[in-house]
Amino acid sequence: MASILVTGASGLIGRAMAESLAQKHNVVCMSRKKPADLDLPFVRGEFQSFEDLRHLDAHEIDAVVHLGAVTGGCLERDGILVNVEGTRCLMRYLIDRGVKKFVMASSIAAMGIQSIKNRPLALPIPDEHPCLDRDGYGVSKYLMEEITKYYQRQNEDIDVINLRLASVPKNCRESPLCETRPISPWALGGITRMSLEDAVSAFALAVESQHKPGVRILNAVAPEAWTKDPVAEVLRTWYGDECDLSFFEKPGNEYASVFDPTRIKEEIGFEAELLPSQIRSR
Repeated sequence: MASILVTGASGLIGRAMAESLAQKHNVVCMSRKKPADLDLPFVRGEFQSFEDLRHLDAHEIDAVVHLGAVTGGCLERDGILVNVEGTRCLMRYLIDRGVKKFVMASSIAAMGIQSIKNRPLALPIPDEHPCLDRDGYGVSKYLMEEITKYYQRQNEDIDVINLRLASVPKNCRESPLCETRPISPWALGGITRMSLEDAVSAFALAVESQHKPGVRILNAVAPEAWTKDPVAEVLRTWYGDECDLSFFEKPGNEYASVFDPTRIKEEIGFEAELLPSQIRSR
Protein backbone atom coordinates (compact mmCIF):
# COMPACT_ATOMS: atom_id res chain seq x y z
CA MET A 1 0.00 0.00 0.00
CA ALA A 2 1.40 3.37 -1.05
CA SER A 3 0.48 6.95 -0.15
CA ILE A 4 -0.50 8.69 -3.38
CA LEU A 5 -1.22 12.35 -4.06
CA VAL A 6 -3.82 13.02 -6.76
CA THR A 7 -3.88 16.58 -8.10
CA GLY A 8 -6.89 17.90 -9.97
CA ALA A 9 -9.02 15.59 -7.83
CA SER A 10 -12.24 17.50 -8.45
CA GLY A 11 -12.04 16.96 -12.21
CA LEU A 12 -13.66 14.18 -14.23
CA ILE A 13 -10.62 11.89 -14.28
CA GLY A 14 -9.18 13.10 -10.96
CA ARG A 15 -12.21 12.22 -8.90
CA ALA A 16 -12.56 8.79 -10.51
CA MET A 17 -8.82 8.26 -10.09
CA ALA A 18 -8.83 9.10 -6.39
CA GLU A 19 -11.82 6.85 -5.73
CA SER A 20 -10.23 3.94 -7.60
CA LEU A 21 -6.78 4.23 -5.99
CA ALA A 22 -8.30 4.53 -2.52
CA GLN A 23 -9.45 0.91 -2.75
CA LYS A 24 -5.81 -0.21 -2.38
CA HIS A 25 -3.79 2.83 -1.30
CA ASN A 26 -3.78 5.81 1.01
CA VAL A 27 -4.85 8.75 -1.14
CA VAL A 28 -4.69 12.48 -0.50
CA CYS A 29 -6.49 14.81 -2.91
CA MET A 30 -5.51 18.31 -3.95
CA SER A 31 -7.61 20.68 -6.02
CA ARG A 32 -9.18 24.12 -5.90
CA LYS A 33 -12.50 22.68 -4.75
CA LYS A 34 -13.35 19.57 -2.76
CA PRO A 35 -14.39 16.55 -4.84
CA ALA A 36 -18.10 15.97 -4.34
CA ASP A 37 -19.07 13.06 -2.09
CA LEU A 38 -15.51 11.79 -1.76
CA ASP A 39 -14.48 11.05 1.82
CA LEU A 40 -10.69 11.21 1.45
CA PRO A 41 -8.01 13.49 2.92
CA PHE A 42 -8.20 16.75 1.00
CA VAL A 43 -6.02 19.84 0.65
CA ARG A 44 -7.57 22.85 -1.00
CA GLY A 45 -5.08 24.76 -3.09
CA GLU A 46 -3.20 25.28 -6.33
CA PHE A 47 -0.12 23.21 -7.12
CA GLN A 48 1.59 26.21 -8.72
CA SER A 49 1.67 27.85 -5.28
CA PHE A 50 4.45 26.79 -2.90
CA GLU A 51 2.38 28.24 -0.04
CA ASP A 52 -0.52 25.93 -0.91
CA LEU A 53 1.79 22.95 -1.38
CA ARG A 54 3.07 23.37 2.16
CA HIS A 55 -0.38 22.30 3.38
CA LEU A 56 0.62 18.82 2.18
CA ASP A 57 3.48 18.69 4.70
CA ALA A 58 1.35 16.76 7.18
CA HIS A 59 0.65 13.96 4.69
CA GLU A 60 2.93 11.09 3.75
CA ILE A 61 3.43 10.94 -0.02
CA ASP A 62 5.17 8.16 -1.94
CA ALA A 63 3.94 8.96 -5.44
CA VAL A 64 1.85 11.45 -7.37
CA VAL A 65 -0.71 11.22 -10.14
CA HIS A 66 -0.65 14.74 -11.51
CA LEU A 67 -3.95 15.45 -13.28
CA GLY A 68 -4.35 19.11 -12.39
CA ALA A 69 -4.09 21.41 -15.41
CA VAL A 70 -5.74 24.00 -17.57
CA THR A 71 -7.02 22.13 -20.57
CA GLY A 72 -7.52 22.49 -24.30
CA GLY A 73 -8.34 25.91 -25.70
CA CYS A 74 -6.68 27.69 -22.77
CA LEU A 75 -4.88 30.98 -23.12
CA GLU A 76 -1.17 30.64 -23.85
CA ARG A 77 -0.35 32.52 -20.63
CA ASP A 78 -2.54 30.24 -18.49
CA GLY A 79 -1.07 27.12 -20.08
CA ILE A 80 2.48 28.23 -19.33
CA LEU A 81 1.75 29.42 -15.78
CA VAL A 82 -0.24 26.38 -14.70
CA ASN A 83 0.88 23.44 -16.83
CA VAL A 84 4.56 24.37 -17.00
CA GLU A 85 5.45 26.53 -14.00
CA GLY A 86 2.87 24.72 -11.87
CA THR A 87 4.42 21.36 -12.69
CA ARG A 88 7.86 22.76 -11.86
CA CYS A 89 6.64 23.90 -8.45
CA LEU A 90 4.94 20.58 -7.73
CA MET A 91 7.93 18.48 -8.73
CA ARG A 92 10.37 20.65 -6.83
CA TYR A 93 8.28 20.36 -3.67
CA LEU A 94 7.80 16.59 -3.97
CA ILE A 95 11.42 15.85 -4.89
CA ASP A 96 12.53 17.82 -1.84
CA ARG A 97 10.26 15.52 0.18
CA GLY A 98 11.83 12.40 -1.27
CA VAL A 99 9.09 11.37 -3.70
CA LYS A 100 10.45 9.19 -6.51
CA LYS A 101 7.37 8.19 -8.55
CA PHE A 102 5.70 10.75 -10.82
CA VAL A 103 2.81 9.97 -13.16
CA MET A 104 1.93 13.03 -15.19
CA ALA A 105 -1.09 13.76 -17.38
CA SER A 106 0.31 14.97 -20.65
CA SER A 107 -1.84 14.96 -23.79
CA ILE A 108 -1.87 13.86 -27.40
CA ALA A 109 -2.19 17.64 -27.97
CA ALA A 110 1.55 17.89 -27.21
CA MET A 111 2.06 16.77 -30.81
CA GLY A 112 -0.03 19.70 -32.07
CA ILE A 113 -3.57 18.63 -32.92
CA GLN A 114 -5.40 21.91 -32.48
CA SER A 115 -4.44 23.65 -35.73
CA ILE A 116 -5.74 22.38 -39.06
CA LYS A 117 -2.36 23.36 -40.57
CA ASN A 118 -0.34 20.77 -38.65
CA ARG A 119 0.59 17.46 -40.25
CA PRO A 120 1.95 14.37 -38.45
CA LEU A 121 5.57 13.66 -39.33
CA ALA A 122 4.95 9.91 -39.06
CA LEU A 123 1.90 7.64 -38.93
CA PRO A 124 1.00 5.99 -36.64
CA ILE A 125 2.13 8.90 -34.47
CA PRO A 126 4.96 7.79 -32.14
CA ASP A 127 4.98 8.44 -28.40
CA GLU A 128 7.61 11.20 -28.59
CA HIS A 129 6.46 12.92 -31.76
CA PRO A 130 7.94 16.44 -31.86
CA CYS A 131 5.73 19.31 -30.77
CA LEU A 132 4.20 21.19 -33.73
CA ASP A 133 1.65 23.11 -31.67
CA ARG A 134 1.00 26.73 -32.58
CA ASP A 135 -1.92 27.49 -30.25
CA GLY A 136 -0.62 27.30 -26.67
CA TYR A 137 -2.15 24.28 -24.97
CA GLY A 138 -0.13 21.63 -26.78
CA VAL A 139 3.15 23.44 -26.24
CA SER A 140 2.37 23.81 -22.53
CA LYS A 141 2.03 20.02 -22.25
CA TYR A 142 5.21 19.48 -24.25
CA LEU A 143 7.10 21.90 -22.01
CA MET A 144 5.68 20.10 -18.99
CA GLU A 145 7.32 16.94 -20.32
CA GLU A 146 10.57 18.85 -20.72
CA ILE A 147 10.36 19.99 -17.09
CA THR A 148 10.11 16.34 -16.01
CA LYS A 149 13.23 15.51 -18.06
CA TYR A 150 15.07 18.45 -16.49
CA TYR A 151 14.31 17.28 -12.96
CA GLN A 152 15.15 13.68 -13.78
CA ARG A 153 18.57 14.78 -15.00
CA GLN A 154 19.06 16.38 -11.59
CA ASN A 155 17.61 13.38 -9.72
CA GLU A 156 18.54 10.26 -11.64
CA ASP A 157 16.69 7.88 -9.32
CA ILE A 158 13.20 9.30 -9.92
CA ASP A 159 10.73 7.49 -12.16
CA VAL A 160 8.57 9.71 -14.37
CA ILE A 161 5.81 8.50 -16.69
CA ASN A 162 4.20 11.14 -18.91
CA LEU A 163 0.97 9.79 -20.36
CA ARG A 164 -0.03 11.52 -23.59
CA LEU A 165 -3.70 11.01 -22.93
CA ALA A 166 -6.42 10.58 -25.55
CA SER A 167 -9.63 12.61 -25.48
CA VAL A 168 -11.75 11.35 -22.58
CA PRO A 169 -15.44 12.27 -22.92
CA LYS A 170 -17.77 11.95 -19.94
CA ASN A 171 -19.64 9.07 -21.57
CA CYS A 172 -17.49 7.56 -24.29
CA ARG A 173 -20.07 4.89 -25.13
CA GLU A 174 -22.45 7.63 -26.27
CA SER A 175 -19.84 9.46 -28.38
CA PRO A 176 -20.69 9.05 -32.08
CA LEU A 177 -18.07 7.51 -34.33
CA CYS A 178 -16.45 10.10 -36.59
CA GLU A 179 -17.28 10.01 -40.29
CA THR A 180 -15.28 11.30 -43.23
CA ARG A 181 -15.61 15.08 -43.36
CA PRO A 182 -13.37 18.15 -43.87
CA ILE A 183 -10.67 18.72 -41.27
CA SER A 184 -11.48 20.88 -38.25
CA PRO A 185 -9.53 22.03 -35.17
CA TRP A 186 -8.76 19.16 -32.74
CA ALA A 187 -9.63 16.66 -35.50
CA LEU A 188 -7.12 14.03 -34.34
CA GLY A 189 -8.55 14.32 -30.84
CA GLY A 190 -12.00 13.56 -32.21
CA ILE A 191 -10.86 10.22 -33.61
CA THR A 192 -8.64 9.35 -30.63
CA ARG A 193 -10.98 8.76 -27.72
CA MET A 194 -10.89 6.60 -24.63
CA SER A 195 -13.37 5.82 -21.88
CA LEU A 196 -13.03 7.27 -18.40
CA GLU A 197 -12.64 3.76 -16.98
CA ASP A 198 -9.77 3.02 -19.36
CA ALA A 199 -8.08 6.34 -18.55
CA VAL A 200 -8.23 5.53 -14.83
CA SER A 201 -6.79 2.09 -15.56
CA ALA A 202 -3.87 3.59 -17.50
CA PHE A 203 -2.92 5.95 -14.69
CA ALA A 204 -3.35 3.25 -12.04
CA LEU A 205 -1.10 0.83 -13.92
CA ALA A 206 1.47 3.59 -14.32
CA VAL A 207 1.59 4.60 -10.66
CA GLU A 208 1.63 0.98 -9.50
CA SER A 209 4.29 -0.11 -12.02
CA GLN A 210 7.71 -1.25 -10.88
CA HIS A 211 10.13 1.59 -10.21
CA LYS A 212 12.21 2.35 -13.31
CA PRO A 213 14.46 5.42 -13.10
CA GLY A 214 14.11 7.68 -16.11
CA VAL A 215 11.44 9.51 -18.07
CA ARG A 216 8.95 7.70 -20.27
CA ILE A 217 6.49 9.37 -22.64
CA LEU A 218 3.67 7.00 -23.59
CA ASN A 219 0.63 7.38 -25.82
CA ALA A 220 -2.31 6.54 -23.54
CA VAL A 221 -4.71 5.65 -26.32
CA ALA A 222 -6.92 2.79 -27.44
CA PRO A 223 -5.62 0.61 -30.29
CA GLU A 224 -8.51 1.62 -32.56
CA ALA A 225 -9.54 4.97 -34.01
CA TRP A 226 -12.93 6.35 -33.06
CA THR A 227 -14.18 6.31 -36.66
CA LYS A 228 -17.08 4.92 -38.60
CA ASP A 229 -15.12 5.03 -41.85
CA PRO A 230 -11.67 3.51 -42.49
CA VAL A 231 -8.88 5.69 -41.11
CA ALA A 232 -7.14 6.06 -44.49
CA GLU A 233 -10.32 7.57 -45.96
CA VAL A 234 -10.67 10.02 -43.08
CA LEU A 235 -7.02 11.11 -43.15
CA ARG A 236 -6.89 11.38 -46.94
CA THR A 237 -9.79 13.83 -46.79
CA TRP A 238 -7.79 15.88 -44.28
CA TYR A 239 -4.25 15.59 -45.61
CA GLY A 240 -4.50 14.52 -49.24
CA ASP A 241 -1.12 13.13 -50.30
CA GLU A 242 0.87 15.06 -47.66
CA CYS A 243 1.11 12.06 -45.29
CA ASP A 244 1.99 8.42 -45.83
CA LEU A 245 -1.22 6.46 -45.15
CA SER A 246 0.09 3.06 -46.25
CA PHE A 247 -0.03 1.63 -42.70
CA PHE A 248 -3.80 2.07 -42.58
CA GLU A 249 -4.25 0.50 -46.01
CA LYS A 250 -2.79 -2.83 -44.89
CA PRO A 251 -5.29 -5.59 -44.06
CA GLY A 252 -6.15 -5.48 -40.37
CA ASN A 253 -5.10 -1.83 -39.91
CA GLU A 254 -8.13 -0.18 -41.49
CA TYR A 255 -9.34 1.15 -38.12
CA ALA A 256 -6.06 1.28 -36.21
CA SER A 257 -5.32 4.20 -33.90
CA VAL A 258 -3.52 7.18 -35.44
CA PHE A 259 -1.38 7.29 -32.26
CA ASP A 260 0.83 4.24 -31.73
CA PRO A 261 -0.26 2.36 -28.55
CA THR A 262 2.51 -0.25 -28.66
CA ARG A 263 4.83 1.05 -25.94
CA ILE A 264 2.24 1.63 -23.24
CA LYS A 265 1.28 -2.04 -23.48
CA GLU A 266 4.92 -3.11 -23.36
CA GLU A 267 5.91 -0.74 -20.54
CA ILE A 268 2.99 -0.95 -18.10
CA GLY A 269 0.63 -3.56 -19.57
CA PHE A 270 -2.18 -1.18 -20.51
CA GLU A 271 -4.80 -2.13 -23.09
CA ALA A 272 -8.07 -0.24 -23.45
CA GLU A 273 -11.18 -2.35 -22.97
CA LEU A 274 -13.80 -0.14 -24.65
CA LEU A 275 -13.13 -0.20 -28.40
CA PRO A 276 -15.06 1.48 -31.20
CA SER A 277 -15.34 -1.88 -33.00
CA GLN A 278 -17.78 -2.86 -30.24
CA ILE A 279 -19.93 0.10 -31.27
CA ARG A 280 -19.57 -0.50 -35.01
CA SER A 281 -20.83 -4.06 -34.55
CA ARG A 282 -24.12 -3.01 -32.94
